[in-house]
Amino acid sequence: MTGAKIIPKTAPFTAQEIDALNVLVSKATPMQRAWLAGFLSGLDAKDGGTGLAAAAPSAPPRAKVPLTIIYASESGNAESLARKSKKLAGKQGFDAKVYDMGDTDVSVLAKAKNIIAYIATWGEGDPPERAQDFYDGLMGDGAPKLEGVNFAVLGLGDTAYINFCQTAKEIDARFEALGGKRASDRVDLDLDFAKQAASWIDSTITALVPADAATDGGTIVHVDFSTSEDDDDDEPLYTTENPLETEISDMINLNGTGSTHETWHVEIATDDPAFNYQPGDAIGIIPENNPGLAKDLLEVTGLGGNDALAKRLTTSFDITTLSRPVVKAYAELTGREDVAELDDVEAFANFSADRQLIDLFAEHRETLTEDQLTGLLRALPGRLYSVASSSRAHDGEAHVLVGAVRWDARGRSRGGVASTFLADRRKSGDSIKVYVKPNRHFRLPTDDNTPIIMIGAGTGVAPYRGFVAERAEREASGKSWLFFGERNYTSDFLYQLEWQEFQEDGFLTNITLAFSRDQPEKIYVQSKLWQERDAVAGWIADGAHIYVCGDEKGMAKDVDATLAKIVGNGDEEAGRVKLKELAKAHRYQRDVY
Repeated sequence: MTGAKIIPKTAPFTAQEIDALNVLVSKATPMQRAWLAGFLSGLDAKDGGTGLAAAAPSAPPRAKVPLTIIYASESGNAESLARKSKKLAGKQGFDAKVYDMGDTDVSVLAKAKNIIAYIATWGEGDPPERAQDFYDGLMGDGAPKLEGVNFAVLGLGDTAYINFCQTAKEIDARFEALGGKRASDRVDLDLDFAKQAASWIDSTITALVPADAATDGGTIVHVDFSTSEDDDDDEPLYTTENPLETEISDMINLNGTGSTHETWHVEIATDDPAFNYQPGDAIGIIPENNPGLAKDLLEVTGLGGNDALAKRLTTSFDITTLSRPVVKAYAELTGREDVAELDDVEAFANFSADRQLIDLFAEHRETLTEDQLTGLLRALPGRLYSVASSSRAHDGEAHVLVGAVRWDARGRSRGGVASTFLADRRKSGDSIKVYVKPNRHFRLPTDDNTPIIMIGAGTGVAPYRGFVAERAEREASGKSWLFFGERNYTSDFLYQLEWQEFQEDGFLTNITLAFSRDQPEKIYVQSKLWQERDAVAGWIADGAHIYVCGDEKGMAKDVDATLAKIVGNGDEEAGRVKLKELAKAHRYQRDVY
Protein backbone atom coordinates (compact mmCIF):
# COMPACT_ATOMS: atom_id res chain seq x y z
CA MET A 1 0.00 0.00 0.00
CA THR A 2 3.10 2.21 -0.10
CA GLY A 3 2.45 5.50 -1.92
CA ALA A 4 -1.39 5.16 -1.90
CA LYS A 5 -3.56 8.23 -1.42
CA ILE A 6 -5.46 7.46 1.77
CA ILE A 7 -6.45 10.84 3.17
CA PRO A 8 -9.21 12.43 1.02
CA LYS A 9 -8.81 15.91 -0.38
CA THR A 10 -11.92 16.95 1.59
CA ALA A 11 -10.11 16.36 4.91
CA PRO A 12 -9.78 19.50 7.10
CA PHE A 13 -6.07 19.93 6.34
CA THR A 14 -4.04 21.95 3.86
CA ALA A 15 -2.85 20.29 0.67
CA GLN A 16 0.70 20.06 2.06
CA GLU A 17 -0.55 18.50 5.29
CA ILE A 18 -2.65 15.96 3.34
CA ASP A 19 0.42 14.99 1.28
CA ALA A 20 2.47 14.59 4.47
CA LEU A 21 -0.23 12.45 6.10
CA ASN A 22 -0.54 10.26 3.01
CA VAL A 23 3.21 9.62 3.07
CA LEU A 24 3.15 8.80 6.79
CA VAL A 25 0.05 6.58 6.78
CA SER A 26 0.81 4.75 3.54
CA LYS A 27 4.22 3.69 4.85
CA ALA A 28 2.94 2.73 8.34
CA THR A 29 2.68 -0.93 9.33
CA PRO A 30 -0.63 -2.31 10.63
CA MET A 31 0.78 -2.18 14.17
CA GLN A 32 1.79 1.47 13.71
CA ARG A 33 -1.65 2.41 12.34
CA ALA A 34 -3.36 0.63 15.23
CA TRP A 35 -1.20 2.54 17.71
CA LEU A 36 -2.08 5.85 16.02
CA ALA A 37 -5.81 4.97 16.16
CA GLY A 38 -5.61 4.21 19.87
CA PHE A 39 -3.57 7.34 20.54
CA LEU A 40 -6.08 9.59 18.76
CA SER A 41 -9.02 7.92 20.55
CA GLY A 42 -7.39 8.51 23.89
CA LEU A 43 -6.66 12.12 22.94
CA ASP A 44 -10.34 12.60 22.04
CA ALA A 45 -11.43 11.13 25.37
CA LYS A 46 -9.36 13.69 27.23
CA ASP A 47 -11.22 16.59 25.62
CA GLY A 48 -14.71 15.20 26.25
CA GLY A 49 -15.19 13.38 22.99
CA THR A 50 -15.42 16.48 20.87
CA GLY A 51 -12.82 15.24 18.47
CA LEU A 52 -10.79 18.39 19.01
CA ALA A 53 -7.74 18.28 21.22
CA ALA A 54 -7.83 20.99 23.84
CA ALA A 55 -5.09 23.54 23.32
CA ALA A 56 -2.67 23.78 26.20
CA PRO A 57 -2.61 27.23 27.69
CA SER A 58 0.50 29.04 26.46
CA ALA A 59 2.83 30.59 28.98
CA PRO A 60 2.98 34.36 28.82
CA PRO A 61 6.03 35.53 26.89
CA ARG A 62 9.02 36.28 29.06
CA ALA A 63 9.79 40.00 29.18
CA LYS A 64 12.95 40.83 27.29
CA VAL A 65 15.90 41.56 29.54
CA PRO A 66 17.75 44.79 28.74
CA LEU A 67 21.41 44.47 27.79
CA THR A 68 23.73 47.42 27.23
CA ILE A 69 26.68 46.60 24.97
CA ILE A 70 29.40 49.25 24.77
CA TYR A 71 32.65 49.25 22.86
CA ALA A 72 35.82 51.30 22.53
CA SER A 73 37.39 50.43 19.19
CA GLU A 74 40.50 51.55 17.35
CA SER A 75 40.82 49.21 14.38
CA GLY A 76 37.23 47.88 14.39
CA ASN A 77 37.73 44.58 16.23
CA ALA A 78 35.89 45.63 19.39
CA GLU A 79 33.06 47.05 17.31
CA SER A 80 32.74 43.82 15.36
CA LEU A 81 32.56 41.74 18.54
CA ALA A 82 29.95 44.09 19.99
CA ARG A 83 27.71 43.71 16.95
CA LYS A 84 28.09 39.95 16.90
CA SER A 85 27.24 39.65 20.58
CA LYS A 86 24.10 41.70 20.01
CA LYS A 87 23.03 39.09 17.48
CA LEU A 88 23.54 36.25 19.93
CA ALA A 89 21.87 38.18 22.75
CA GLY A 90 18.83 38.71 20.56
CA LYS A 91 18.55 34.96 20.06
CA GLN A 92 18.61 34.56 23.83
CA GLY A 93 15.69 36.96 24.25
CA PHE A 94 17.63 40.04 25.32
CA ASP A 95 16.71 43.56 24.33
CA ALA A 96 20.29 44.45 23.42
CA LYS A 97 21.47 47.90 22.39
CA VAL A 98 24.98 48.69 21.15
CA TYR A 99 26.74 51.96 21.95
CA ASP A 100 29.99 53.29 20.53
CA MET A 101 31.90 55.10 23.28
CA GLY A 102 32.98 57.58 20.64
CA ASP A 103 29.40 58.60 19.91
CA THR A 104 27.85 58.59 23.38
CA ASP A 105 28.70 59.50 26.96
CA VAL A 106 28.79 57.74 30.29
CA SER A 107 25.15 58.62 31.09
CA VAL A 108 24.12 55.66 28.92
CA LEU A 109 25.05 53.45 31.88
CA ALA A 110 22.66 55.18 34.29
CA LYS A 111 19.71 52.88 33.55
CA ALA A 112 21.67 49.79 32.55
CA LYS A 113 20.76 46.41 34.06
CA ASN A 114 23.39 44.30 32.31
CA ILE A 115 26.56 45.58 30.66
CA ILE A 116 29.02 43.90 28.32
CA ALA A 117 32.01 46.04 27.34
CA TYR A 118 34.52 45.40 24.55
CA ILE A 119 37.55 47.58 25.17
CA ALA A 120 40.58 48.04 22.93
CA THR A 121 43.76 49.58 24.28
CA TRP A 122 45.64 52.02 22.09
CA GLY A 123 49.36 52.80 22.12
CA GLU A 124 51.01 52.62 25.52
CA GLY A 125 47.96 51.83 27.60
CA ASP A 126 45.58 54.58 26.47
CA PRO A 127 41.90 54.30 25.49
CA PRO A 128 41.11 54.63 21.79
CA GLU A 129 41.08 58.29 20.86
CA ARG A 130 37.37 58.39 20.05
CA ALA A 131 36.56 56.87 23.46
CA GLN A 132 38.61 59.30 25.53
CA ASP A 133 35.70 61.49 26.66
CA PHE A 134 33.61 58.48 27.71
CA TYR A 135 36.59 57.06 29.57
CA ASP A 136 37.18 60.35 31.38
CA GLY A 137 33.52 60.52 32.38
CA LEU A 138 33.56 56.96 33.66
CA MET A 139 36.63 57.61 35.78
CA GLY A 140 35.29 60.93 37.08
CA ASP A 141 33.23 61.70 40.16
CA GLY A 142 30.04 62.11 38.13
CA ALA A 143 29.94 58.52 36.86
CA PRO A 144 26.61 56.75 37.56
CA LYS A 145 26.45 54.16 40.30
CA LEU A 146 26.10 50.55 39.15
CA GLU A 147 24.67 48.82 42.23
CA GLY A 148 22.95 45.61 41.19
CA VAL A 149 24.19 45.84 37.61
CA ASN A 150 25.78 42.75 36.08
CA PHE A 151 28.82 43.49 33.96
CA ALA A 152 31.54 41.76 31.96
CA VAL A 153 34.57 43.19 30.18
CA LEU A 154 36.58 41.80 27.26
CA GLY A 155 39.89 43.49 26.50
CA LEU A 156 41.67 43.58 23.15
CA GLY A 157 45.31 44.50 22.82
CA ASP A 158 48.76 43.53 21.63
CA THR A 159 51.26 41.81 23.91
CA ALA A 160 54.03 43.66 22.08
CA TYR A 161 53.06 46.68 24.21
CA ILE A 162 54.04 46.81 27.86
CA ASN A 163 50.63 48.00 29.13
CA PHE A 164 48.72 45.16 27.50
CA CYS A 165 44.93 45.70 27.67
CA GLN A 166 45.45 48.41 30.29
CA THR A 167 42.26 50.31 29.43
CA ALA A 168 40.12 47.19 29.77
CA LYS A 169 41.68 46.44 33.15
CA GLU A 170 40.91 49.96 34.37
CA ILE A 171 37.31 49.92 33.14
CA ASP A 172 36.70 46.48 34.65
CA ALA A 173 37.97 47.72 38.03
CA ARG A 174 35.93 50.93 37.73
CA PHE A 175 32.68 49.04 37.07
CA GLU A 176 33.27 47.05 40.25
CA ALA A 177 34.15 50.17 42.24
CA LEU A 178 30.86 51.75 41.12
CA GLY A 179 28.94 48.84 42.64
CA GLY A 180 28.64 46.52 39.66
CA LYS A 181 28.55 42.74 39.96
CA ARG A 182 30.96 40.85 37.70
CA ALA A 183 29.00 38.32 35.61
CA SER A 184 32.11 36.92 33.93
CA ASP A 185 35.79 37.28 34.59
CA ARG A 186 37.54 39.76 32.34
CA VAL A 187 39.62 38.28 29.53
CA ASP A 188 42.54 40.10 27.90
CA LEU A 189 43.10 38.91 24.35
CA ASP A 190 46.01 39.29 21.98
CA LEU A 191 45.87 39.76 18.20
CA ASP A 192 44.73 36.16 17.64
CA PHE A 193 41.57 36.74 19.65
CA ALA A 194 38.81 35.23 17.50
CA LYS A 195 38.28 31.78 19.03
CA GLN A 196 38.73 32.89 22.65
CA ALA A 197 36.42 35.86 22.09
CA ALA A 198 33.72 33.60 20.61
CA SER A 199 33.86 31.27 23.61
CA TRP A 200 33.78 34.16 26.09
CA ILE A 201 30.85 35.88 24.38
CA ASP A 202 28.88 32.64 24.30
CA SER A 203 29.46 31.82 27.97
CA THR A 204 28.94 35.41 29.16
CA ILE A 205 25.59 35.89 27.44
CA THR A 206 24.51 32.45 28.61
CA ALA A 207 25.42 33.45 32.18
CA LEU A 208 23.22 36.54 31.88
CA VAL A 209 20.16 34.58 30.72
CA PRO A 210 17.55 34.74 33.54
CA ALA A 211 17.29 31.60 35.65
CA ASP A 212 13.65 31.04 34.63
CA ALA A 213 14.43 31.00 30.91
CA ALA A 214 14.53 27.20 30.72
CA THR A 215 11.22 26.78 32.59
CA ASP A 216 9.09 28.88 30.25
CA GLY A 217 10.09 27.40 26.95
CA GLY A 218 13.41 29.22 26.59
CA THR A 219 16.29 27.45 24.89
CA ILE A 220 19.93 28.36 25.26
CA VAL A 221 21.30 29.10 21.78
CA HIS A 222 25.03 28.80 21.21
CA VAL A 223 26.58 30.52 18.21
CA ASP A 224 30.04 29.86 16.81
CA PHE A 225 31.34 33.25 15.69
CA SER A 226 34.35 31.69 14.02
CA THR A 227 32.10 30.61 11.15
CA SER A 228 31.11 33.13 8.53
CA GLU A 229 27.42 32.19 8.40
CA ASP A 230 26.92 33.72 11.84
CA ASP A 231 28.34 37.08 10.81
CA ASP A 232 26.24 40.17 10.31
CA ASP A 233 25.33 41.00 6.74
CA ASP A 234 27.73 43.95 6.67
CA GLU A 235 30.67 41.91 7.96
CA PRO A 236 33.20 40.77 5.33
CA LEU A 237 33.26 37.14 4.28
CA TYR A 238 37.04 37.06 4.07
CA THR A 239 38.68 37.62 7.46
CA THR A 240 41.95 36.85 9.19
CA GLU A 241 40.55 33.40 10.04
CA ASN A 242 39.19 32.92 6.53
CA PRO A 243 41.43 34.80 4.07
CA LEU A 244 41.14 34.82 0.31
CA GLU A 245 44.04 33.04 -1.38
CA THR A 246 44.72 34.88 -4.60
CA GLU A 247 47.67 36.26 -6.57
CA ILE A 248 49.63 39.46 -6.91
CA SER A 249 48.86 41.12 -10.24
CA ASP A 250 51.63 43.70 -10.18
CA MET A 251 54.30 45.23 -7.94
CA ILE A 252 56.01 48.56 -8.56
CA ASN A 253 58.59 50.41 -6.47
CA LEU A 254 57.31 53.99 -6.65
CA ASN A 255 60.51 55.61 -5.38
CA GLY A 256 63.04 56.94 -7.85
CA THR A 257 66.79 56.53 -8.01
CA GLY A 258 68.57 57.96 -5.00
CA SER A 259 65.59 57.73 -2.65
CA THR A 260 66.19 56.67 0.93
CA HIS A 261 62.80 54.95 0.88
CA GLU A 262 61.44 51.82 -0.79
CA THR A 263 57.68 52.08 -1.29
CA TRP A 264 55.86 49.32 -3.13
CA HIS A 265 52.55 49.70 -4.94
CA VAL A 266 51.01 46.20 -4.79
CA GLU A 267 48.03 45.18 -6.91
CA ILE A 268 46.11 42.13 -5.70
CA ALA A 269 43.57 40.19 -7.77
CA THR A 270 40.25 40.20 -5.91
CA ASP A 271 37.73 39.35 -8.63
CA ASP A 272 35.79 37.16 -6.16
CA PRO A 273 32.38 38.91 -5.83
CA ALA A 274 32.42 38.24 -2.09
CA PHE A 275 35.60 40.27 -1.60
CA ASN A 276 34.08 43.67 -0.89
CA TYR A 277 35.78 46.79 0.41
CA GLN A 278 35.16 50.51 0.53
CA PRO A 279 37.64 53.38 0.29
CA GLY A 280 39.01 53.94 3.78
CA ASP A 281 39.01 50.23 4.67
CA ALA A 282 42.17 48.23 5.23
CA ILE A 283 43.42 45.17 3.41
CA GLY A 284 44.88 42.53 5.69
CA ILE A 285 47.81 40.51 4.44
CA ILE A 286 48.80 37.16 5.95
CA PRO A 287 52.61 37.30 5.73
CA GLU A 288 55.35 34.74 6.13
CA ASN A 289 58.50 35.16 8.17
CA ASN A 290 61.98 35.30 6.73
CA PRO A 291 63.04 31.62 6.41
CA GLY A 292 66.58 32.60 7.38
CA LEU A 293 65.36 34.07 10.66
CA ALA A 294 63.39 30.87 11.39
CA LYS A 295 66.54 28.76 10.93
CA ASP A 296 68.59 31.13 13.11
CA LEU A 297 65.97 30.87 15.85
CA LEU A 298 66.20 27.08 15.76
CA GLU A 299 69.99 27.20 15.99
CA VAL A 300 70.01 29.32 19.15
CA THR A 301 67.43 27.06 20.83
CA GLY A 302 69.24 23.81 20.01
CA LEU A 303 66.79 22.71 17.33
CA GLY A 304 68.88 23.34 14.24
CA GLY A 305 68.28 21.09 11.25
CA ASN A 306 64.58 20.56 11.93
CA ASP A 307 63.30 21.57 8.48
CA ALA A 308 59.67 20.75 9.23
CA LEU A 309 59.71 22.98 12.29
CA ALA A 310 61.49 25.73 10.33
CA LYS A 311 58.61 25.66 7.85
CA ARG A 312 56.07 25.92 10.66
CA LEU A 313 57.91 28.86 12.17
CA THR A 314 58.00 30.57 8.79
CA THR A 315 54.28 30.29 8.11
CA SER A 316 52.47 30.00 11.43
CA PHE A 317 54.18 31.71 14.38
CA ASP A 318 55.23 35.19 15.39
CA ILE A 319 59.02 34.81 15.69
CA THR A 320 59.95 38.50 15.90
CA THR A 321 57.89 40.13 18.65
CA LEU A 322 59.62 40.33 22.02
CA SER A 323 56.96 40.78 24.69
CA ARG A 324 56.74 40.65 28.48
CA PRO A 325 54.51 37.53 28.39
CA VAL A 326 57.19 35.70 26.39
CA VAL A 327 59.92 36.82 28.80
CA LYS A 328 57.87 35.68 31.78
CA ALA A 329 57.03 32.32 30.19
CA TYR A 330 60.68 31.74 29.20
CA ALA A 331 61.84 32.54 32.72
CA GLU A 332 59.32 30.09 34.21
CA LEU A 333 60.24 27.41 31.67
CA THR A 334 64.00 27.67 32.19
CA GLY A 335 64.12 28.80 35.80
CA ARG A 336 66.62 31.52 34.88
CA GLU A 337 66.64 34.37 37.37
CA ASP A 338 68.38 36.75 34.92
CA VAL A 339 65.45 36.33 32.53
CA ALA A 340 62.90 36.73 35.33
CA GLU A 341 64.45 40.08 36.19
CA LEU A 342 63.57 41.32 32.69
CA ASP A 343 59.84 41.03 33.46
CA ASP A 344 60.06 44.29 35.42
CA VAL A 345 58.45 47.11 33.40
CA GLU A 346 61.52 49.34 33.31
CA ALA A 347 63.96 46.48 32.82
CA PHE A 348 61.92 45.09 29.95
CA ALA A 349 61.62 48.50 28.30
CA ASN A 350 65.40 48.91 28.38
CA PHE A 351 66.11 45.38 27.16
CA SER A 352 63.53 45.33 24.35
CA ALA A 353 64.32 48.77 22.93
CA ASP A 354 66.48 47.42 20.09
CA ARG A 355 66.00 43.67 20.42
CA GLN A 356 63.67 41.03 19.01
CA LEU A 357 62.70 37.54 20.13
CA ILE A 358 65.85 35.91 18.77
CA ASP A 359 67.98 38.18 20.97
CA LEU A 360 66.28 36.86 24.11
CA PHE A 361 67.11 33.27 23.16
CA ALA A 362 70.60 34.09 21.85
CA GLU A 363 71.65 36.07 24.93
CA HIS A 364 70.08 33.64 27.42
CA ARG A 365 70.65 30.32 25.67
CA GLU A 366 68.82 27.18 26.66
CA THR A 367 68.10 24.01 24.71
CA LEU A 368 64.37 23.66 24.10
CA THR A 369 62.13 20.95 22.77
CA GLU A 370 59.90 21.63 19.78
CA ASP A 371 56.80 21.83 21.97
CA GLN A 372 58.52 24.14 24.43
CA LEU A 373 59.54 26.57 21.71
CA THR A 374 56.17 26.68 19.95
CA GLY A 375 54.46 26.94 23.33
CA LEU A 376 56.22 30.27 23.87
CA LEU A 377 55.04 31.73 20.57
CA ARG A 378 51.79 33.33 19.52
CA ALA A 379 50.19 32.85 16.10
CA LEU A 380 51.55 34.99 13.27
CA PRO A 381 49.11 37.91 12.95
CA GLY A 382 48.07 39.57 9.73
CA ARG A 383 49.21 43.08 8.85
CA LEU A 384 46.80 45.84 7.84
CA TYR A 385 47.35 48.34 5.03
CA SER A 386 45.01 51.15 4.03
CA VAL A 387 43.43 50.25 0.71
CA ALA A 388 44.81 52.51 -2.03
CA SER A 389 42.12 51.80 -4.58
CA SER A 390 38.41 52.04 -5.31
CA SER A 391 36.48 48.94 -6.35
CA ARG A 392 34.51 51.17 -8.73
CA ALA A 393 37.66 52.38 -10.46
CA HIS A 394 39.75 49.21 -10.08
CA ASP A 395 37.30 46.39 -10.71
CA GLY A 396 38.46 43.04 -9.37
CA GLU A 397 41.52 44.51 -7.69
CA ALA A 398 42.68 45.85 -4.35
CA HIS A 399 45.80 48.02 -4.15
CA VAL A 400 48.01 48.66 -1.13
CA LEU A 401 51.03 50.86 -0.55
CA VAL A 402 53.80 49.21 1.47
CA GLY A 403 56.97 50.85 2.75
CA ALA A 404 59.76 48.29 3.16
CA VAL A 405 61.09 48.42 6.72
CA ARG A 406 64.76 47.55 7.21
CA TRP A 407 67.30 48.30 9.93
CA ASP A 408 70.42 46.94 11.63
CA ALA A 409 70.72 46.39 15.36
CA ARG A 410 73.22 44.49 17.52
CA GLY A 411 75.05 43.11 14.52
CA ARG A 412 71.97 41.67 12.88
CA SER A 413 70.01 42.85 9.82
CA ARG A 414 66.31 43.20 10.59
CA GLY A 415 63.20 43.66 8.51
CA GLY A 416 59.48 44.25 8.88
CA VAL A 417 57.67 40.93 8.64
CA ALA A 418 55.04 41.78 6.02
CA SER A 419 56.90 44.55 4.18
CA THR A 420 59.98 42.43 3.43
CA PHE A 421 57.78 39.39 2.75
CA LEU A 422 56.34 41.41 -0.12
CA ALA A 423 59.44 43.33 -1.16
CA ASP A 424 61.92 40.43 -1.03
CA ARG A 425 59.98 37.21 -1.39
CA ARG A 426 56.97 37.98 -3.59
CA LYS A 427 56.61 39.06 -7.19
CA SER A 428 53.86 39.39 -9.79
CA GLY A 429 52.00 36.11 -10.20
CA ASP A 430 52.84 34.79 -6.73
CA SER A 431 50.11 33.74 -4.32
CA ILE A 432 49.05 35.76 -1.29
CA LYS A 433 46.39 35.51 1.41
CA VAL A 434 44.33 38.63 2.05
CA TYR A 435 41.20 39.79 3.86
CA VAL A 436 39.18 42.96 4.45
CA LYS A 437 39.18 45.00 7.64
CA PRO A 438 36.34 47.54 7.51
CA ASN A 439 37.08 51.00 8.90
CA ARG A 440 33.66 52.55 9.48
CA HIS A 441 35.22 55.65 11.00
CA PHE A 442 37.28 56.61 7.95
CA ARG A 443 34.70 57.03 5.24
CA LEU A 444 33.95 59.50 2.48
CA PRO A 445 30.95 61.79 3.04
CA THR A 446 27.71 60.34 1.71
CA ASP A 447 27.01 63.66 -0.01
CA ASP A 448 29.30 64.00 -3.04
CA ASN A 449 28.99 67.78 -2.85
CA THR A 450 30.85 67.88 0.47
CA PRO A 451 34.41 69.28 0.36
CA ILE A 452 37.18 67.05 1.71
CA ILE A 453 40.65 67.87 3.06
CA MET A 454 43.09 64.94 2.99
CA ILE A 455 46.34 65.09 4.97
CA GLY A 456 49.09 62.45 4.90
CA ALA A 457 52.79 61.78 4.54
CA GLY A 458 54.56 58.85 2.91
CA THR A 459 52.36 55.76 2.75
CA GLY A 460 49.70 57.76 4.59
CA VAL A 461 48.63 59.00 1.16
CA ALA A 462 47.30 55.54 0.25
CA PRO A 463 43.63 55.91 1.27
CA TYR A 464 43.36 59.25 -0.56
CA ARG A 465 44.14 57.60 -3.87
CA GLY A 466 41.08 55.43 -3.22
CA PHE A 467 39.03 58.44 -2.10
CA VAL A 468 39.73 60.53 -5.18
CA ALA A 469 39.35 57.59 -7.59
CA GLU A 470 35.97 56.78 -6.01
CA ARG A 471 34.75 60.37 -6.26
CA ALA A 472 35.94 60.53 -9.87
CA GLU A 473 33.89 57.43 -10.71
CA ARG A 474 30.87 58.97 -9.00
CA GLU A 475 31.55 62.29 -10.78
CA ALA A 476 31.40 64.02 -7.42
CA SER A 477 31.22 67.79 -7.53
CA GLY A 478 32.61 68.41 -4.03
CA LYS A 479 35.98 70.13 -3.77
CA SER A 480 39.03 68.15 -2.63
CA TRP A 481 42.37 69.26 -1.23
CA LEU A 482 45.38 66.98 -0.72
CA PHE A 483 48.26 67.83 1.63
CA PHE A 484 51.11 65.40 0.99
CA GLY A 485 54.57 65.21 2.48
CA GLU A 486 57.70 63.19 1.74
CA ARG A 487 61.46 63.72 1.59
CA ASN A 488 62.36 64.65 -2.00
CA TYR A 489 60.26 65.80 -4.94
CA THR A 490 62.25 64.00 -7.64
CA SER A 491 62.34 60.58 -5.97
CA ASP A 492 59.49 60.42 -3.47
CA PHE A 493 56.42 62.03 -5.06
CA LEU A 494 54.17 58.97 -4.76
CA TYR A 495 51.50 58.64 -7.50
CA GLN A 496 52.64 61.96 -9.00
CA LEU A 497 51.19 61.43 -12.49
CA GLU A 498 47.85 60.22 -11.12
CA TRP A 499 47.42 63.27 -8.90
CA GLN A 500 48.20 65.51 -11.84
CA GLU A 501 45.62 63.70 -13.99
CA PHE A 502 43.00 64.00 -11.25
CA GLN A 503 43.72 67.73 -11.14
CA GLU A 504 43.39 68.08 -14.89
CA ASP A 505 40.07 66.21 -14.82
CA GLY A 506 38.75 68.41 -12.01
CA PHE A 507 38.49 65.75 -9.31
CA LEU A 508 41.41 67.06 -7.22
CA THR A 509 40.91 70.77 -6.63
CA ASN A 510 44.13 71.58 -4.73
CA ILE A 511 47.34 69.76 -3.94
CA THR A 512 49.84 71.19 -1.47
CA LEU A 513 53.23 69.50 -1.20
CA ALA A 514 55.84 69.41 1.56
CA PHE A 515 59.19 67.84 0.64
CA SER A 516 61.22 68.07 3.81
CA ARG A 517 64.72 67.52 2.36
CA ASP A 518 64.54 69.76 -0.72
CA GLN A 519 65.73 72.86 1.15
CA PRO A 520 67.98 73.64 4.13
CA GLU A 521 65.05 74.00 6.55
CA LYS A 522 62.75 71.02 6.92
CA ILE A 523 59.19 71.63 5.78
CA TYR A 524 56.42 69.24 6.79
CA VAL A 525 52.70 69.00 6.02
CA GLN A 526 51.79 70.74 9.26
CA SER A 527 53.93 73.69 8.12
CA LYS A 528 52.00 73.87 4.87
CA LEU A 529 48.71 73.58 6.74
CA TRP A 530 49.59 76.59 8.84
CA GLN A 531 50.65 78.57 5.78
CA GLU A 532 47.25 77.84 4.23
CA ARG A 533 45.35 78.32 7.52
CA ASP A 534 42.92 80.95 6.26
CA ALA A 535 41.89 78.90 3.24
CA VAL A 536 41.71 75.71 5.32
CA ALA A 537 39.51 77.46 7.90
CA GLY A 538 37.27 78.62 5.07
CA TRP A 539 36.85 75.10 3.72
CA ILE A 540 36.00 73.83 7.20
CA ALA A 541 33.45 76.62 7.62
CA ASP A 542 31.93 75.45 4.33
CA GLY A 543 31.40 71.97 5.77
CA ALA A 544 34.58 70.19 4.69
CA HIS A 545 35.44 66.79 6.17
CA ILE A 546 39.04 66.48 7.36
CA TYR A 547 41.08 63.26 7.09
CA VAL A 548 44.47 62.48 8.61
CA CYS A 549 46.42 59.29 7.90
CA GLY A 550 49.88 58.45 9.20
CA ASP A 551 52.15 58.02 12.18
CA GLU A 552 50.39 59.05 15.40
CA LYS A 553 53.56 59.90 17.34
CA GLY A 554 54.97 62.05 14.54
CA MET A 555 53.03 63.62 11.70
CA ALA A 556 49.50 62.96 12.93
CA LYS A 557 50.17 64.44 16.37
CA ASP A 558 51.69 67.60 14.89
CA VAL A 559 48.90 67.93 12.33
CA ASP A 560 46.31 67.60 15.09
CA ALA A 561 47.92 70.45 17.04
CA THR A 562 48.06 72.62 13.90
CA LEU A 563 44.42 71.97 13.05
CA ALA A 564 43.44 72.84 16.63
CA LYS A 565 45.15 76.21 16.25
CA ILE A 566 43.49 76.77 12.87
CA VAL A 567 39.93 76.05 14.01
CA GLY A 568 40.57 77.89 17.29
CA ASN A 569 41.83 81.02 15.54
CA GLY A 570 45.23 80.55 17.13
CA ASP A 571 43.94 79.27 20.47
CA GLU A 572 44.89 75.59 20.51
CA GLU A 573 42.90 74.76 23.65
CA ALA A 574 39.69 76.25 22.23
CA GLY A 575 40.45 74.57 18.93
CA ARG A 576 40.64 71.14 20.54
CA VAL A 577 37.09 71.56 21.78
CA LYS A 578 36.00 72.34 18.21
CA LEU A 579 37.97 69.39 16.82
CA LYS A 580 36.11 67.12 19.24
CA GLU A 581 32.84 68.54 17.96
CA LEU A 582 33.95 67.87 14.39
CA ALA A 583 34.94 64.35 15.31
CA LYS A 584 31.54 63.71 16.93
CA ALA A 585 29.94 64.89 13.68
CA HIS A 586 32.24 62.51 11.74
CA ARG A 587 33.85 65.49 10.03
CA TYR A 588 37.30 64.90 11.54
CA GLN A 589 38.47 61.33 10.92
CA ARG A 590 41.88 59.87 11.62
CA ASP A 591 43.51 56.61 10.52
CA VAL A 592 46.69 56.61 12.57
CA TYR A 593 49.16 53.96 13.66
